[in-house]
Amino acid sequence: MVNPRANYGVDAPGVLAGLTLGGIAELALAAVLFGIGWPIPAVVLLVGGIVLVVGGALFARTTLRGKFEVWDAELDRLGLTGDEQVLDLGCGRGLVLLKAAARLSSGRATGIDLWSTRDQSGNNQDATWANARAEGVGDRVDLVTGDMRDLPFDDATFDLVVSSLAIHNIPQEEGRAEAVREAFRVLKPGGLLRIADFRNARRYAEVLTECGAADVEVYDLGWRFWYGGPHARTSMVACRRP
Repeated sequence: MVNPRANYGVDAPGVLAGLTLGGIAELALAAVLFGIGWPIPAVVLLVGGIVLVVGGALFARTTLRGKFEVWDAELDRLGLTGDEQVLDLGCGRGLVLLKAAARLSSGRATGIDLWSTRDQSGNNQDATWANARAEGVGDRVDLVTGDMRDLPFDDATFDLVVSSLAIHNIPQEEGRAEAVREAFRVLKPGGLLRIADFRNARRYAEVLTECGAADVEVYDLGWRFWYGGPHARTSMVACRRP
């Protein structure tokens, strides 16, 4: 569910704006070309405009509602008992972090981020704390500024490590692999890892297998997690530390 009192921003706002405005511009130009009697290029632009507008609508639904629904279902399936230590890599404004915190009683949820506004609008610690208060979980949350490639935590600290659309923002392949290795390093024996991303999921799974992870799997999260269409679908990488 989406809490109307919290504000989780928009993922990749420039991409959403580009899809929407580009689609509107193509539809407008198509109307002009139809008006002056150029039907063939008008039809091409009409189709392109529709594709972009529909893509923008799917993108908006994912970032404003769909990912909330998917993560609620994923966290419910984990069956948290309430005393877990949870880490969210690239927590942003706290969507997954705070959903996990809401399922805790004596446990704690820690979020780490570099707080970039390029990848999520209004991304900063103050916004995340405001959301934590709105969700009523501020007493169960810790926020850390740091790089997921070099986590400032001891080995085997967390029962659950999650990440949603964050690791792909690391530009170098080795950097992404290092973030996945770090996520596995800080897992306790028996701990669980869940990484949702729309790129590199198979590679993350390979890295985890190399680390000795058990029950490694990659599965599609469905249309509710499409960023504009099936070409930008999101996958979940799951594993357990033996």
